Amino acid sequence: MPPASAVPARGVLLVDTSRGDRVGEFRGVAGPYWSLRPVGGGREWEVEPRFVRPALLMEQLRARTARLNARSRGEVL
Repeated sequence: MPPASAVPARGVLLVDTSRGDRVGEFRGVAGPYWSLRPVGGGREWEVEPRFVRPALLMEQLRARTARLNARSRGEVL
């Protein structure tokens, strides 16, 4: 498990490089894994911290825009 200082704050957007650069919101630590959740809601998934990197600004904007679009269609609260 990474040192406590390396664990991001809850809600930070991260990229899971083991799943095709999927962007997720950090939810917490589950044993040796980090739990991420899709920005627009949905099922959490777990990933090894070594496969995670901070989301670039463009990736953050894309994920947040997708969430807002889904919300405007009534798909997300």
